[in-house]
Amino acid sequence: MTTKKDLVVKSNQLILASYSLTLVEQRLILMAIVTAREKDTEVTAETLLKVRAEDYAKHFNVTRQAAYMALAEATETLFNRRVKVEVFDPERDAMRPLSVRWLTGVDYDSGEGMITVRFGLELIPHITRLEASFTSYELKQISDLKSGYAIRLYELLIKWRVSGKTPVMPLESFREQIGLLTDEYKRMGDFKKNVLDLAVQQINLFTDIQVTYEQIKAGRTITGFSFQFKPKDKGIVLNPESMQIQDADKAQRYVAGLAGMELMLFKDLKKKSPEITEDKIRKIAKKQNVSELAVIQNLIDQMS
Repeated sequence: MTTKKDLVVKSNQLILASYSLTLVEQRLILMAIVTAREKDTEVTAETLLKVRAEDYAKHFNVTRQAAYMALAEATETLFNRRVKVEVFDPERDAMRPLSVRWLTGVDYDSGEGMITVRFGLELIPHITRLEASFTSYELKQISDLKSGYAIRLYELLIKWRVSGKTPVMPLESFREQIGLLTDEYKRMGDFKKNVLDLAVQQINLFTDIQVTYEQIKAGRTITGFSFQFKPKDKGIVLNPESMQIQDADKAQRYVAGLAGMELMLFKDLKKKSPEITEDKIRKIAKKQNVSELAVIQNLIDQMS
């Protein structure tokens, strides 16, 4: 059952934590967090939380059959997923990092189309009714994101909602925070195309913010990124239905003329290279099978 806001709330420590979850696993964890916050009774390490396939289908605009399959598959993997958080060590009389399971129990009931989960003891303080140092957002803001990296980037950005900009995020820690394993997309070109630019473009298309980023370099080597973002005007947020595009890949590449971040960067590029046109950008993007954003960013990199 959906509520007015379906508010996701995480401690800032959990927002900044390093962990790797698939898109489906992230969605289920977030729905379980919403369920935990909406319970009338206190949530403990013994509390069983239920996520129904029909609610998953409504939230993320998929068929019921796809939702049933998603829940069934996630049941096989979620129990072994871990996250590193700070816990109190009485012998040291201090906090220390510890890798813990997200869940201490998970079960899928195919008859009812429902997954039942139980959060680990260490996770409970990070997801329930927090009084300070937390980040919150409505579940609907990430419901159309088709990349787990995009969900994680959105969360990392929203932590800095008040200032609208992030501090410099060192490359290695940033990779860990958005869920990349050490051997994944090690080449910067692959990382930007398949992870960063894809995540940024989806956020700009489907959420309530518009984001740009700056590359931090030591010589010619990229060592980190910083991000700036601002709320969109009401009515700008797009979704696959309003775009009338069924293929998610096509939706990700959809640009009705350069706009938002693409237009901002294009104007900067135009100052350095007046002969560049929007049509040229689109032709290069089509030929290389990448986004217009990726083409613009790459051209700017070559000129810097």
